[in-house]
Amino acid sequence: MTAFNDEAVTADALRRTLGVSRRRFLSTCTAAAAAAIAAPVFGAAPALAQDGAEAAGEDRGRSALVPPHKRGIILYTVRDATGRDPLATNLPSGFREVFQQLSRFGYRQVEFAGYRQHANAPGGANLDTVEGAKLLRSWLDEYGLRAQGSHGFIPASWPLTPSDLDTFKRSLEIANILGMEHMGTGGDPTGSSYRADWDVAAEKWNTLGAIARCEGIKLYTHNHDSAYAFLLDGGPLDAQGRPTRSSGIRKLEYFLEVTDPKSVYLELDIFWAHVAQYKFHTYTAHDGSQREQVFDPAGLVVRNTRRFPLFHAKDGVVNPQSGLGYDMVPFGTGDIDYRKFFTRVGAKNYHNPMVEQDNAPSASAPGQSLEFARIGYDNLAALHARN
Repeated sequence: MTAFNDEAVTADALRRTLGVSRRRFLSTCTAAAAAAIAAPVFGAAPALAQDGAEAAGEDRGRSALVPPHKRGIILYTVRDATGRDPLATNLPSGFREVFQQLSRFGYRQVEFAGYRQHANAPGGANLDTVEGAKLLRSWLDEYGLRAQGSHGFIPASWPLTPSDLDTFKRSLEIANILGMEHMGTGGDPTGSSYRADWDVAAEKWNTLGAIARCEGIKLYTHNHDSAYAFLLDGGPLDAQGRPTRSSGIRKLEYFLEVTDPKSVYLELDIFWAHVAQYKFHTYTAHDGSQREQVFDPAGLVVRNTRRFPLFHAKDGVVNPQSGLGYDMVPFGTGDIDYRKFFTRVGAKNYHNPMVEQDNAPSASAPGQSLEFARIGYDNLAALHARN
């Protein structure tokens, strides 16, 4: 398997790492897009992540499947904490205090899921602005964190409207201020099962990815289970003239084939990929026969290593009665074999795993999401290669 060296950074990436922001609206990319326009533990503060928290385990670091600098979390997991009123609680609230707490746990990276917080938190409710991004960046730097990605704005229009293109450009500018290498979305490129619709989605994403690439950003899409269902691409047509059977290729696998590997990337949600493994294992071939093909999430990454710079590290306990095959639980407390997964995919200095748990917030236990974030970090850090 090819090894990837994090030291091979571009000049733009280095500028972002050093915190040198830039404000320009993609003049070099506008022409390229023109054709497309139409119970918590919150005691005394331990060392921050950039201090000695990782040094104690330095001897074991070489065998860690996820290196300390690659341990991240998507802020959707703790969305109740960023959104709560700091005047009404002693728990961490708003981005700044949440960053501080995540850094205490040991995290070094975060992935944003929007830039809104409670209005009473420092900076106010909406930080989805250039000035708001500068403030967020100052807090990230203060607590030794790096923004690695964002579930941000992907235009709904195609061909792109001028308004959508302008908003997309502004999102890229904010991503650069925050120091991100990646910007993406929490949704699938299309909800369709038909190849023609995925071809259109690929055309759109190739255009958007090229714009992002001009700004040194890797554009990525995030999967749910249905994106790894089988593509309908042949066999008899239905009343609307659409194919009804499959060649056996999965929808996002096809998307990988028809998009530019230099401009379009994927974030594998490992939980939802395992749900797809449970749900979508047989298909009707073009000749009408029933065929079995079990999805292998790690195998897909191995075959397309550079296309998967980010993961959602989300865990589940097997439950065939759930309809999904799994019930979501804190990372490291479920049945998904993450030691095996990270061992198989390798390239540990390239991939960026983000701990996620959709159901971490609790109305009855306000500190639960941060406590689950702590558990997730500890279990991510505990993953080591077997001797």
